[in-house]
Amino acid sequence: MRNRQEVYRPRTVSDLGLWEIGTLQLKVYGIVAEGQRLGKAVVEDAYSFAAGDVPPLVEAEGEDNGLGFVIIHPGDLGVSVLVHWWIQGSVLCQHIKRTLRGSDTPMNTAARPVIACVWELGLINAEQNLWRETMMTGEADAAAYMNARAGLSEV
Repeated sequence: MRNRQEVYRPRTVSDLGLWEIGTLQLKVYGIVAEGQRLGKAVVEDAYSFAAGDVPPLVEAEGEDNGLGFVIIHPGDLGVSVLVHWWIQGSVLCQHIKRTLRGSDTPMNTAARPVIACVWELGLINAEQNLWRETMMTGEADAAAYMNARAGLSEV
């Protein structure tokens, strides 16, 4: 077993706009590791993944709030795309595509129980705070949630 030592260096977070996919409205974020780039092809691939894979999962899970967020992360070892959507008022669902550099085939995320890396977790945490502040109050405000952006400087 190899123990990889990594030094934490903040990564810039960018707002990539909004996507409407199936019944979902999704905020889209980019996180980029030093020396990597978030090109048009990476964003298009992420959109294709989200549009192709996620709507049937949302429908199968049911009780969705119609809201969520996407993280596109060209990292040191590959590209991760994490699509999140809220159900049952307070539960966050996730579907991931992770492709290592040099590979055309995404990893089998069903057999590999990865949640997210430390940078992605920072953004996920910021989004759950926004969810609590806008959607888990006396009056849920979907527009306020969709207009709020998490940590657009660094994670």
